[in-house]
Amino acid sequence: MLRLEAMSCGYGPFSAVAELTLQVAEGSVFALIGANGAGKSSTIMAIAGHVDLHGGSITFDGRNLSGVPARQRVRAGMGLVPEGRRLFSDLTVDENLTIGGYCRAAERTPENRARVLDLFPRLKERLDQAAGSLSGGEQQMLAMGRALMTEPRLLMIDEVSLGLMPKMVDVCYDVIRRLKDRGITILVVEQNTSRALEVADHVCVLESGRQVWQGTAAEARADSGLVEAYLGLAEAQ
Repeated sequence: MLRLEAMSCGYGPFSAVAELTLQVAEGSVFALIGANGAGKSSTIMAIAGHVDLHGGSITFDGRNLSGVPARQRVRAGMGLVPEGRRLFSDLTVDENLTIGGYCRAAERTPENRARVLDLFPRLKERLDQAAGSLSGGEQQMLAMGRALMTEPRLLMIDEVSLGLMPKMVDVCYDVIRRLKDRGITILVVEQNTSRALEVADHVCVLESGRQVWQGTAAEARADSGLVEAYLGLAEAQ
């Protein structure tokens, strides 16, 4: 579904990621992991169309995305949960969800909202509450719900567990499993390597903007040297 071929990206003249090649199969969970500053967020934001492409290509569902605006990528089936959630804090939970569905027909909003509230029952209790007044875990639920309102075929989640209590991390990863069971392809950016390896099918490890390892999650778990050299460092962040 998603292919990066020798992709380089960055901010203005500054490079963040160099010549990254990977493929994300339809219906799978793919984890991008590494320590802070490795280039994980830059990669996911380049895929979403928010970071400049310096070289190589990004192909989604057979379509080269070079020059395609971010809003059109959403319409094509990409959903993004950005690092830090980036909610509309003064708007209610319900209003944030409604805004998330802006690119789909208005008559589909109630059905999509119902699906989100089924995944995150706590949000149903907070519909009229301002997003900025929610706990960190509830805000992450809302950010994921807002992205799901776009009806994504590829859901990209940047730093799933960052700043969350363990119980909230459990909730988010349970939802990731349920979404995978529904056939949604998921690209996860994560520093908590143990949690990422629980759900991922394939893994790419980044260090200083470059790929240093790629393979299946089972191979990553079995490679103690890899865990100690890269994944252990990332998990400790």
